[in-house]
Amino acid sequence: MADNDQLQVELVAADRTVWSGQATMVVAKTAEGDIGVLRDHMPVLSLLVDGVVEIVAVDGDRLFAAVEGGFLSVANNRVSVLSQYAALSHEIDVTAARAELEAAASDTEDGDERAKRAEARIRAVEKAS
Repeated sequence: MADNDQLQVELVAADRTVWSGQATMVVAKTAEGDIGVLRDHMPVLSLLVDGVVEIVAVDGDRLFAAVEGGFLSVANNRVSVLSQYAALSHEIDVTAARAELEAAASDTEDGDERAKRAEARIRAVEKAS
């Protein structure tokens, strides 16, 4: 694939760089709705919501990551996904995420937020399967 078809992508959590490399497309869920980013996309700075980010690497592999909020920045064929928490699908313990989802159902204080985060982790794994 020619360099002129690529995006430089960084997926960064608070504690580490989760993934960095060349990609042809990034799809994320923002506060305004889903966004797909290809080469030469107009500059964007947007809030992410809990959900799944999809990255199509230049070799054709599709990577799925669960993110808990954060920011998406697009400029000059560079995409930065910055989140407090982010994990690639193969790093996620689905059993723990399902247990958290069940526990969140009985939590009246922050159960909705915990449930959204657990659901995002489960969706990331399901999409990668």
